[in-house]
Amino acid sequence: MTDTYATLVVDGDELDSLLSTLERIRRTFAWKCGGLDAEALRATTAASTMTLGALLKHLAFVEAEWFAVQLRGEPIGPPWDTAEPGSEWQTAADDSPEELYALWDAAVTRSRAMVAAAVAEGDAGQPGHLTWPDGRTPNLRRIILDMIEEYARHTGHADLLREAVDGLVGEDAPA
Repeated sequence: MTDTYATLVVDGDELDSLLSTLERIRRTFAWKCGGLDAEALRATTAASTMTLGALLKHLAFVEAEWFAVQLRGEPIGPPWDTAEPGSEWQTAADDSPEELYALWDAAVTRSRAMVAAAVAEGDAGQPGHLTWPDGRTPNLRRIILDMIEEYARHTGHADLLREAVDGLVGEDAPA
């Protein structure tokens, strides 16, 4: 997985603060899911069927949906363009750890490039390229905030799953 992450900005402008927060939570998520074999990526805990592998695949999908489709107006791309909606939760068990890590890493890399292109074109208030059914169009700020929320939610899941797999605990990835 990618090991180049921006440090948390504590005195930056709006976009620097938003993007550094997103990078911090991506880094924590990567740490919680990193270095595991197939059995560990398929492990469940309690009554949930959720796995770390499925979280990796789901967040790869969410990266593509929000940054490619909703922000940039581009096609979602493979493998999502031929996948059944929501199938990432089940099909991750068929993927190797290398495939899952590569899929997530490629999605994050693509998203970073799309955000950089958007930032080069304007500020955080610029609209995305998809209008919601209620007629509103989320702007770059809203899209980044939604990604932070998505990662925050699923990093909490990853905390529990990873602790059950091998006891790894902690709030932030090591430097």
